[in-house]
Formats: sequence, C-alpha cells, structure tokens
Amino acid sequence: MKLLPCSAAKTTSPVTQNTVEDEMEMATVRHRPEALELLEAQSKFTKKELQILYRGFKNFKEIYSQFFPQGDSTTYAHFLFNAFDTDHNGSVSFEDFVMGLSILLRGTVQEKLNWAFNLYDINKDGYITKEEMLDIMKAIYDMMGKCTYPVLKEDAPRQHVETFFQKMDKNKDGVVTIDEFIESCQKDENIMRSMQLFENVI
Repeated sequence: MKLLPCSAAKTTSPVTQNTVEDEMEMATVRHRPEALELLEAQSKFTKKELQILYRGFKNFKEIYSQFFPQGDSTTYAHFLFNAFDTDHNGSVSFEDFVMGLSILLRGTVQEKLNWAFNLYDINKDGYITKEEMLDIMKAIYDMMGKCTYPVLKEDAPRQHVETFFQKMDKNKDGVVTIDEFIESCQKDENIMRSMQLFENVI
C-alpha cells in the first residue's frame, strides 16, 4: 500500500479531491481487507483510526513545513522518513507509517526509546556517534527556524550535543549504545515527560 502521487487531485476542487481520497481509501479497504485487519492486530489502532490515518498519509516534508512555517524541515523530514522506512527500501508504506505512529503514540516507554535511538542512529550500525547526534540536532534547529525566541546562536546545536553526549556516553568510548541511550533518557525527567505528550492524540 504505497503512497500514490495525487498530481491530478491537486488541480481539482476540494470536494473532488476528497472524493478521490475517499475512493482510494475504500478501494484499499475493499481489495485488501486482510491487510487492514492485520494492521489493526499489529498496531494499537482501531479500524476506524486506521482509515483516518490513511486519509492523512501524506508527504512528510509538507506535514512538517506546516508545523514549522518559519524553518526548513527538509533535513529533519529526511531523517524521520528513514526512521519510518523500517525495511530500508527507500519508501515508506502505509504499514510502515502506522507501525511507527503506533509506537510513538501508544507504545511503551521502552518501545518509544528504541524508536528514538533508531532515529539518531543514522547509518543503522547500532551506535550513535556525536556526529550523528549533531546532524539530527542541527536539523531540529533548522526546522525551528530563525524566528524562535530568544534567537538561537549558531553554535547552540553543538553545545547541546556536547552536554548531552557526555551524559549518555557512560564508558567514554566515543559512541552511545542503545543501553546507554535508554538508561540516560529514563533518568531525564524532561525526556520522560515529553514522551507522554502525544499519547492517545488520535
């Protein structure tokens, strides 16, 4: 169930566009009911919620640029795309999207931290380097934009990473393992609080 290009829908009226999306959704449900039932069983979403998610399944960059209009979300969207692309085939299927959201919105703390580790582990070698963490942090700062208050200094991402990385790298070997990452995050009250923010938003 890949995301289909909707170039034709863009030129039509909103009513027609909704009709096209509804038809796509119904076709998906009709032709692959077993896929929908499987997703319902594997994720923490109901069938109705899955239909709503399917309707909202769109390009990551567009979604993030709407949330952060003052910034450039391109790089962060790329990293996020890679984290959702669990089989690393260069595309995010609806199934990938749902399973990622299921963890982020309704997963256990352990599942969420595993997912976050995967986001930071850009080359998927099982370790987070300072450079990987800096790449993600720079992307987040770029996405937030220059209009944040107070205005962030150019070296803010590097300072942030230096402090955080030193805390996480317990054995000082220059890389953060998943165990070090999880242990450090679980001891950080701000991180643990932020992990609960999006529970049951759908």
